[in-house]
Amino acid sequence: MTPVPREILLVGIGTGSPSHITLEGIEALRAATLILVPKKGIEKDDLAEIRHRIIAASGSQARVAHFEYPERDPALPYQERVERWHDEIAHRWQAAISDTKTDGPIAFLVWGDPSLYDSTLRIAARLEPAPTVRVVPGITAIQALTAAHKIPLNTVNGAVHITTGRRLRASGMPQDEATVVVMLDGQCSFQDLNPAGLYIWWGAYLGSDNQILIEGPLQEVGQKIVHTRAAARARNGWIMDSYLLRHV
Repeated sequence: MTPVPREILLVGIGTGSPSHITLEGIEALRAATLILVPKKGIEKDDLAEIRHRIIAASGSQARVAHFEYPERDPALPYQERVERWHDEIAHRWQAAISDTKTDGPIAFLVWGDPSLYDSTLRIAARLEPAPTVRVVPGITAIQALTAAHKIPLNTVNGAVHITTGRRLRASGMPQDEATVVVMLDGQCSFQDLNPAGLYIWWGAYLGSDNQILIEGPLQEVGQKIVHTRAAARARNGWIMDSYLLRHV
């Protein structure tokens, strides 16, 4: 295979709005000679289309190469499943780069921010030879969620706990944290919590024309979120959502 170029640009692009990318991100896309765009199946083609709109809006003249995202093996233990998944994605990056035979900077558009609950940095570290990696931060789902609901992330002098749906199911609601933000939750894990005294702010497709927001006491709006989420996912073929829980 052709060696990986010296520089990989990981560019955060926000949560669905082309206006979420920063000026630094636009400059990075213009500096790239190749941009990798993942394809995640026919039902998720609009995720690739969002990336293409951002590339076009940036004025980048880079070549665009697509690669197919692999599926995780649900039969494997979680940690091994993720490790093998990352290995396979890195292999597909390497193959896509080799096929294009470019020797300049390569950019990858990262949903949200490359440093928050995203594996792109771990995947880039698997490339051989090891490239120089530059991270361009983007608007996170947490920023988009709190901005859409017009709420501060933290209470006065209060801590913030960021977790996943899987860990929320395993550990429950932390009692010593004023605010809990939950990401990567395809199972609406708030259903497993005692809803008494909990308020939820939920959002999907944040920053896009399809944005959906629901808020209220968990015991009153929890099932509404479950049904709304299922309907939106069926309608669009995919969904990205997050939520904030707070004791009130």
